Amino acid sequence: MSTEPVSQHDPLALAGLMQLVSPALPIGAFAWSQGLESALELGWVDDEASLGEWLAGVLDDGLTRCELPVLARAHRAWAHDDAEALAHWNDWLQANRETRELLEEEQRLGGTLVRLLRSLDQVPVAPAMPETPGYVVVFALAARVRGVNREDAMLGFAWAWLENQLTVACKALPLGQTSAQRLVERLRPALVEAVSEALALEDDDLGPALPGLALASALHETQYSRLFRS
Repeated sequence: MSTEPVSQHDPLALAGLMQLVSPALPIGAFAWSQGLESALELGWVDDEASLGEWLAGVLDDGLTRCELPVLARAHRAWAHDDAEALAHWNDWLQANRETRELLEEEQRLGGTLVRLLRSLDQVPVAPAMPETPGYVVVFALAARVRGVNREDAMLGFAWAWLENQLTVACKALPLGQTSAQRLVERLRPALVEAVSEALALEDDDLGPALPGLALASALHETQYSRLFRS
């Protein structure tokens, strides 16, 4: 994948990124667990150690090889108003959502974020928007219009994922906030490394390898009692 110059940090762009990854952003990300609720129900994750292993695995075999490199490509495509590339990567990512719930999350969060950006007058009038935009592609757009560079956008996306997963665990497990912060400290360096690894991948290297998450997500569709939509 070709490299791009890293821009200087802009305080206004940084504030925009913090807004974009904030749990207060009204797009409903808090309602989705991405299979984690089923993993908790099945006993695959039941304490701080097993949660850390689950999150590290999803980061290594999922985000690093799927969402983050696609976000980088979408960020570049928005910069060049490349509708063909945006449609390709948007379709590719949605095709890699292995269950109905995971696909629904991608599409609903994407649609909700588009509506929010429009209400803020931050969606450019351009034919590049995919017909059914997913969350990752729209996140890349939101980062671009805020002047957030590619690497920071990727790190912010990974941070938002980690924070949401820990919020899910704190609601569904007897996991205290101190345990959650220990996991943050453990995984913060891994987030930075994931961005670097994702940027180095060629197109043919992409693709998640998360059979456990896919199975958990599929089982969640018929789980008797649940707090989350996935």
